[in-house]
Amino acid sequence: MEKIRIGVIGLGNRGYALIGTVLSCEEAEITSVSDVYQDRIDRAAEKVKKLRGNEVKKYSDYRELLKSDEVDAVLVASGWENHVEAAVLAMKCGKAVAMEVGGAYSIEDCYRLVDTYRETQTPFMLMENCCFDKFELLTTSLVRAGKLGEIVHCHGAYAHDLRDEVTGGNVNRHYRLNNYLRRNCENYPTHELGPIAKLLDINRGNRMVSLVSVASKSAGLKEYVKSRKPDPALEGKEFAQGDIVSTIIKCARGETITLTLDTTLPRYYSREFTVRGTKGLAWQEANMVIIENECDTHAYKENCNSADRYAEYLPPVWKNITEEQLRLGHGGMDYLEFKAFFKALINGEEMPVDVYDAAALMCVTTLSEKSIALGGMPQSVPDFTEGKWILRPSKDVTELS
Repeated sequence: MEKIRIGVIGLGNRGYALIGTVLSCEEAEITSVSDVYQDRIDRAAEKVKKLRGNEVKKYSDYRELLKSDEVDAVLVASGWENHVEAAVLAMKCGKAVAMEVGGAYSIEDCYRLVDTYRETQTPFMLMENCCFDKFELLTTSLVRAGKLGEIVHCHGAYAHDLRDEVTGGNVNRHYRLNNYLRRNCENYPTHELGPIAKLLDINRGNRMVSLVSVASKSAGLKEYVKSRKPDPALEGKEFAQGDIVSTIIKCARGETITLTLDTTLPRYYSREFTVRGTKGLAWQEANMVIIENECDTHAYKENCNSADRYAEYLPPVWKNITEEQLRLGHGGMDYLEFKAFFKALINGEEMPVDVYDAAALMCVTTLSEKSIALGGMPQSVPDFTEGKWILRPSKDVTELS
């Protein structure tokens, strides 16, 4: 095919923003767009025309878009609750799937993704952009080179003040509001867990075995509604979602992972990506790498311990990235993940973040929900590979992209 013809399903903030990223890739064109809101459809169509000059087909029902002969692949960027349904139907229609991130609502949904992929063999990729970020990939390269020794523990967080976004859900038609009103869980695990899972070879020689989760009280959103009054309909409402959710995961090889969800109290943005090994550590918040016998492991010294000292370990995709590409979403990682998706699709290669990765990452949400409801009771993490994780070779996203 001369161009991969893309249909975009879901045209809210994320779907609309990714139009520019998709169209920055010469391999792709957007031929169709779909949303339940007409104004979003029209705005997206105008953006495509402005950037590429072509008209697009417009659909209020994504199921009609999936019947089109003018679509080779779809980007699923709708609300979380629709991701699995749209992706499963797309695979059954023979449309390759690039599915945006979010947590699962049930273990059954995770199996639906995996089973449909096995039945159809339709290409599928979870668009976890943080797997392609600079510091995470640098750290992974250092780990592969043995610089941090044997890895023992990793930590990550989705720490992002979303009070305005969540409480503006009725006004801005945003799916997060209903989730925060009705669920109490690690609702957005993949940004922090995705890069850690890749580094620890999850589904490729290792797997997550069990987890426990606990949640704090829910007070942040109620106070925000009371003091800021963003939406009269929310006054006096009780939010189910705890302000801080802490999750501990145990892996088959013995490593532990801790995750923190922190989205409803005042704070700065961070993913807190941290890797601890027997010879050193990598700490994203401080852009720090401390390696025994190469740096002072007992004190913070900016020049000595800066991750910039290890730039030689960066994969080529980050050594060669341009200033223009860095501006194409989240500091360049959005561009890199779409280039990886299109390369794999064109060449018939494995997807860098495949359906087994998607199921393993997404299931953390529903398992955490059960653990919290049962007072922190351990939950078993399913093996979606059905034992194949033991023999699947370790491969990093840069090897596949």
